[in-house]
Amino acid sequence: MKPLVECVPNFSEGRNQATIDALGEAVRAVAGVKLLGIEPDKDYNRCVVTFVGSPDGIVEAAFRATKTASELIDMTAHKGEHPRIGATDVVPFIPISGVSMEDCVVLARRYGERVARELAIPVYLYEYAASRPERRNLADIRKGEYEGLKEKLADPVWKPDFGTATFNAKSGATVTGARKFLIAYNVNLNTPDPKIAHEIALRIREAGRPKKDAEGNTVKDEQGRTVKIPGTLKAVKAMGVFLERFNIAQVSINLVDFEVTPPHVAFEEVRKQAKTLGVEATGSEIVGLTPKEALLAAGRFYAPDEQEERRLIEVAIEKLGLSRLEKFDPKKKIIEEQV
Repeated sequence: MKPLVECVPNFSEGRNQATIDALGEAVRAVAGVKLLGIEPDKDYNRCVVTFVGSPDGIVEAAFRATKTASELIDMTAHKGEHPRIGATDVVPFIPISGVSMEDCVVLARRYGERVARELAIPVYLYEYAASRPERRNLADIRKGEYEGLKEKLADPVWKPDFGTATFNAKSGATVTGARKFLIAYNVNLNTPDPKIAHEIALRIREAGRPKKDAEGNTVKDEQGRTVKIPGTLKAVKAMGVFLERFNIAQVSINLVDFEVTPPHVAFEEVRKQAKTLGVEATGSEIVGLTPKEALLAAGRFYAPDEQEERRLIEVAIEKLGLSRLEKFDPKKKIIEEQV
């Protein structure tokens, strides 16, 4: 089986088309790599670049794109809705075929070492490549975001996995690692209030929310750690955001294991929680690519008697409202159609 790795770096630029194009060209220039898509978002001020290829090609393409970002993106002037810690915010390596998760950990470490050495950008490892348990979760590494990075680097606990603890004002820091296929999935609400979206996110995400006592104080355990009330969905991260372009709030979701919680389960749970708050889930969107099976599962849920793949996908697109904001093209959005 031909070794095939996917890489989905997120860059902190969603508005400057020249920069976005340059990031794509950096990937296209590498032999053995195929650029599958670039999805910028002006509200998030972020773009998601997706490419697949041989292990060596993937590392080279990721590095070249990171170098381009370090030259063209200035974090001192960056503002956007999405949490971020650097110009090249996160670079995950994902096994597709003929490679293991352990192989992708090695690729992440190769990439991180080179970025730190040649570009002077501090690099942290997360997910399966994490150097310690408390760094496995991307949200924990990002806590404080770019604005708090200088202070974080001064704390010995947050010494980078690669590079020195020196604040790079222009590029910030980069997080890299190996993970399962993640579906970036956002559910639209018929309200512009991000507080409602965030309340729904707290209810559904696996990490849940801090437990409060009768006086409203955060409850701590015997070790001084915050006690959490788990959310309703497993393998889900979520937050609430406002999309200025459409004047709506979204529940922004990462489905970190779509076999545990697929898009249709997340959509139905958001819809259920939204109703209790007097709003409705009006549709959704998938940022980047999705495995075909995620849509087939949704199609089977909404049309259990249907057998034809094409029709199941059509049903999924319709019932999940995937074309509500922008047209969902299966040929461009399903990874199997691209490789």
